[in-house]
Amino acid sequence: MQVVLFRHGIAEDREEFARAGRPDSDRPLTGKGAERTRRAAAGLLSVLDGVDCVAASPYVRARQTADIVADRCAEAGRAPERDSLDAMQPGGDYGAVLRWLGARDIRDTVVLVGHEPDLSGLMAWLIAGRRDGFARFKKSGACLIGFAAPPARGDGELLAFLPPAVLRQLAGN
Repeated sequence: MQVVLFRHGIAEDREEFARAGRPDSDRPLTGKGAERTRRAAAGLLSVLDGVDCVAASPYVRARQTADIVADRCAEAGRAPERDSLDAMQPGGDYGAVLRWLGARDIRDTVVLVGHEPDLSGLMAWLIAGRRDGFARFKKSGACLIGFAAPPARGDGELLAFLPPAVLRQLAGN
């Protein structure tokens, strides 16, 4: 199994959004965030053979990011399954993510869209069995983790850490 952890794109300003009395979970991507995410998703697809499923936190900015990734996959000729995964929201449950992955086919490539600092903690948990992240994801950045057997805590192999600038270069932008 290949698991891609992908951070959502640039979103509206947190403080301004809060001052307007709107919940953080409703904060959307900016136009710039959507465009950079499209370019990063194109770069990501250049290193993958395909994507079977894109699952995201239920937060608006994560769902928008997941839709961009899935749409890019569809444009490339293979539309992935789409899913919402509560465990990917801020403060989510790593064990629930692992159970969700365990229910998938071992041959799948899945993209999980979420938030920092949870993504860096999830990456560390999947590859080293610990929760303290050792690398930070920039917005629209990703990492690729491989599993030779059904996913288990600490059994993942970090195959690539891909900051957004690298992903955009891979896309030729």
